[in-house]
Amino acid sequence: MKPRLRHEAFVLSTIIGVASLFSTLAVAHPAPPRAAASSTPSAVPPTIGTTLTRPAVAAPANPAESAWQPRRFTVVGTGDVLLHQGLWAQARSDGHGHGLDFRPLFAGIKPVIAGADLAVCHLETPLGRPGGPFTGFPVFQVPPQVVPALKDAGFDTCSTASNHSLDAGLDGIRRTLDALDAAGLAHAGTARTAKEHSATTMLTVAGVRVAQLSYAFGFNGITRPKGKEWAANLIKPAVILADARTAKQRGAEVVIVSLHWGTEYQHAATAQQASIARTLLASPDIDLILGHHAHVVQPFEQIGGEWVAYGHGNLVSTQSFSADTHDGVISRFTFAETEPGRFRIVTAEALPVYMRLGSGPSRVLLVSSCVRGKGPLAVECAASGRRTAKVIRSRGAAVTVT
Repeated sequence: MKPRLRHEAFVLSTIIGVASLFSTLAVAHPAPPRAAASSTPSAVPPTIGTTLTRPAVAAPANPAESAWQPRRFTVVGTGDVLLHQGLWAQARSDGHGHGLDFRPLFAGIKPVIAGADLAVCHLETPLGRPGGPFTGFPVFQVPPQVVPALKDAGFDTCSTASNHSLDAGLDGIRRTLDALDAAGLAHAGTARTAKEHSATTMLTVAGVRVAQLSYAFGFNGITRPKGKEWAANLIKPAVILADARTAKQRGAEVVIVSLHWGTEYQHAATAQQASIARTLLASPDIDLILGHHAHVVQPFEQIGGEWVAYGHGNLVSTQSFSADTHDGVISRFTFAETEPGRFRIVTAEALPVYMRLGSGPSRVLLVSSCVRGKGPLAVECAASGRRTAKVIRSRGAAVTVT
């Protein structure tokens, strides 16, 4: 069982191999319960963070043994949490007359998410008020009841910079971050104040200080308010590199960057995505890139010893105009300490997921589980897993797919 993550808050100042289809995809889960992250947006200290605890490592039996105990931890990244009207209708049905319950939507992936040392979600859309009104595409304001369900599934933090960040204006950003704070989920990518923007989200995972940064390519033509550009982060490689450098100077041992980028419904990484990935991963200050936005799975790639998952597809949505918009992937990376304070990814894994729509309640399912069943759903899941495995490895990545 994975060690649970407990959130405390302390902020830093600004700017933070895979083998064959279902058979292989090694690596662990497990951990105990997590506590909540506290943050006070109006008084953000010079550093904001989250501490995720795990069982202590036993001391060496022989005192003559080296005192250095190499640390390891796992990180999972997931696709877009993209709530359409059909999903909140499902949550109302699952609430059985007691409001909206999104927990069943995520129940199928909970063992993997809760089993990671650090679980990162991508909350693509801003939240509305608890009682609505809620709106879907093209301008989203979605039920905030999804946030406790994300926490229940085992997520520890969410990236929030996306092309929809400004759909509900600054009020939408405030509601979203307030809801994440209330649930004990850390976040990066949008901010309620300039002071909050100037802080780096820092998570302590198994004793390792991990910084999270998040940026988007744009905001669907909506301009950030003049003088309040701090509200949502744009992808600018020079800024990202500076933010990552600051995070390392503030004590981060690992920096993870979430990027909302690429071309929708296109599996191949664009030339721009590849160029940005090379630029960022050439820096010693950035250790992993988690990508989103395309709504279909995009490849994984190892560049100079570091990893980029260009696109995780959808985690949840009701997009069903093509088979591959049902497909998603959970990436799982294991970091190991190679010398004191230096970490590298030693295992890269991909766990395909499938968004079931129409044949029973809407649910996100692990392909490795649903292929064991019988009937049309098992056939759909198997086809989904094959599609995902092919795309994941299309840039030559040695990824374990399971």
